[in-house]
Amino acid sequence: MKILMVIAPRNFRDEEMLVPKEFFESKGWTVQIASKNLRPGEFATGMLGAKVRADLDILQAKMKDYDAVIFVGGSGATTYFNDQVAHMLAFQAYDTGKVTAAICIAPSTLANAGVLQGKRATGWPSERPNIEAKSAGYTGADVEVSGRVVTGKGPASARKFAEAIAKLLEGR
Repeated sequence: MKILMVIAPRNFRDEEMLVPKEFFESKGWTVQIASKNLRPGEFATGMLGAKVRADLDILQAKMKDYDAVIFVGGSGATTYFNDQVAHMLAFQAYDTGKVTAAICIAPSTLANAGVLQGKRATGWPSERPNIEAKSAGYTGADVEVSGRVVTGKGPASARKFAEAIAKLLEGR
């Protein structure tokens, strides 16, 4: 499996990035990190100080190369709320039946891309109004799986979030 994780160049949420990445890599899966305005090899910085090397700029990401896309939360995730490139990636993943996922505040990126319409979704409580405004049913659960879309509430649900994504990928 090959997974694309999209993180903000600054202030992504460390656990929401590191816990799933380590989980997927323990399965032997490839995880690539994309971020905005970072060249390959440059580092993104998490809210708690983690440094993560970017593999590519989000502009270079092509969904045909991946089995899943995951948008990581943290305060920096607002970078992608209205980003057309992020919206295109999310919609392409969804439209081609790939696992499309987001955690914490990042489900708002999926909502704004039109991916959550008619789906059950969760996320950080601050995002409930936006998720509901985009015709999704906000549940507030730790993790929500609706078709091939997976959303997670926040840092405490990072492991459950990763497990839900893996279950979908392994069920292919």
